[in-house]
Amino acid sequence: MGVVSPCKLEITFEDAGEQHLKNIERPVRVYRVRATGATSGALQPGVPLPDKPSIAVLPFQNMSGDPEQEYFADGIVEDIITALSRYHSLLVIARNSSFTYKGRAVDVKQVGRELGVRYVLEGSVRKSADRVRVTGQLIDASTGAHLWADRFDGALKDIFDLQDDITLQVVGAIAPKLENAEIGRAMRKSTESLDGYDSYLRGLWHFHKAGRNDIDEALRLFLKAIELDDHFSSAYGMAAWCYVRRKMNGWVDPASSEFIDAKEIVARGIECGKDDAVALACGGLAMGYMLDDFERAVSLIDKARALNPNLAMAWHLGGWMRTFIGQHDLAVEDLGRAIRLSPIDPQRPGTQAAIATAHFAAGRFDEASAIGKAALLEQPNNFIAALVATAAGAIAGNNEVARTSLARVRELDPNLRVQNIKERLPYRQAEVRARWEDALRKAGLAE
Repeated sequence: MGVVSPCKLEITFEDAGEQHLKNIERPVRVYRVRATGATSGALQPGVPLPDKPSIAVLPFQNMSGDPEQEYFADGIVEDIITALSRYHSLLVIARNSSFTYKGRAVDVKQVGRELGVRYVLEGSVRKSADRVRVTGQLIDASTGAHLWADRFDGALKDIFDLQDDITLQVVGAIAPKLENAEIGRAMRKSTESLDGYDSYLRGLWHFHKAGRNDIDEALRLFLKAIELDDHFSSAYGMAAWCYVRRKMNGWVDPASSEFIDAKEIVARGIECGKDDAVALACGGLAMGYMLDDFERAVSLIDKARALNPNLAMAWHLGGWMRTFIGQHDLAVEDLGRAIRLSPIDPQRPGTQAAIATAHFAAGRFDEASAIGKAALLEQPNNFIAALVATAAGAIAGNNEVARTSLARVRELDPNLRVQNIKERLPYRQAEVRARWEDALRKAGLAE
């Protein structure tokens, strides 16, 4: 065997940002080694993937030939990085690392290896007269598969508003796609190999299906995730939301010990999730709906929104709390914002049903009837959508809507009676509770 001569390597270190590594509580700053001499073509070692979904937002290409648009393109990317960084469940590569790829032709798979991310968002900006078009695409870095692509147009005269609007639309579109991609990955695993995070993702899959058996299975999986990781704050939050769903749909006896279980889950989730918007929003919902503490509920949800203003869930659940305490118009605004933030969200029918109930409580029965009916068509097992369509249809004189919706209510909950409504929809205002009871009585629901 010949003797291998030593050679001098010319290398530089590039900051890859802070990474969350398994079994290490605090984030660790990671640096990427890059050869700059003759050996630059050698394969670089990759950064290990973290336990949670990870994404890098690459600098958008300026296709305009106008240097002024460079600042606009960079600004959009920086805003998207900031918005995504507010999601507790995501690891987002810092700007300084993402921008090392600026001006370079990149291989997305290589970017994934070098930065230790599963997903990459890339895009471009093109100016035409007084208009600008931004395109974006989300790619699975491990396979190169395109998960999402879209384009956004706007007027340059309102460039800062346009930048904010594009950021909102991009984040609102890709957040559910990232979640769906992660759920798909978890569903491909065998049940014997599930860890806490995979159990959580499987729980989300069942939760979004919304049927009784699915909510039961979702709760089991969220509790399993907590068993595997007793600091998994988002799992506590989603378990709390399952308890709310079970009560709202009439799937649990009011005398059940489940209310005690829910109280413990909520308390633990809030304790573990002081910086987790999901845990705080869901905990807030359960605090109001299950435990009748609406003041604390609103406070927790407001904190969740402050932590992540882009989290549609926080606006959705906050909308429920607002209407229960009598702020119906504000509830409609909050719920509308939830849909604006995440227009393709799997919880969209539930958000629509909540909007319909807020309109009903405010006395806008035609709007409530139409929106409730639309939500029911989109998700036929949505009990609240069927209930509000029934009540609003009866008062508005839409007898056909009231009749068919009541039939669906009876299918979903054969034991529902007028006297139970105050338990399902705990409005603080006696006149709103009376309106619900009168409407459902008029529709034909038994006492």
